[in-house]
Amino acid sequence: MTTKRKILVTGGAGYIGSHMVLALLDAGHEPVILDNFSTGHDILVPEGVTVVRGDVGDRHVTDALFAAHDFDAIAHFAASIIVPESVADPLKYYINNTLNTAHLIAACVNAGITRFIFSSTAAVYGEHMQEPIDETAQPMPVNPYGASKLMSETILRDAAKAHDLSYVVL
Repeated sequence: MTTKRKILVTGGAGYIGSHMVLALLDAGHEPVILDNFSTGHDILVPEGVTVVRGDVGDRHVTDALFAAHDFDAIAHFAASIIVPESVADPLKYYINNTLNTAHLIAACVNAGITRFIFSSTAAVYGEHMQEPIDETAQPMPVNPYGASKLMSETILRDAAKAHDLSYVVL
């Protein structure tokens, strides 16, 4: 029998995050969604799932969430994802994807949450000539979106080395 776990899913009202929510429910777990609904949709939220409307970068929101819930893990899907927009407005991507992820990781460590799932992107690998690309390929992002996700991976790896934190990068 699987232990029921409470898992915070950031971006849980978005396309990929909502599928994680469904998978967690199917596995008998309790997802809690944090989403600012800038690109998420109410229709993707299953009935009965706790939803907090807020931004992952708002420390007041994350502090209140971590105080109110005893999370077993964080599944972080919230991100800006439009490559051309990342080129036109790179700071938006570095703030939303990298800085906010660093704040979330820090909040996780401070709350004693020891499991972190991070949704990255193949864009961290850039434009490799050989396919398929696997995790042994050298990261070479060619746009701010890919770079912002790679920086987040690095921050997560370094935090895991320094703290009691295990992680998976998707």
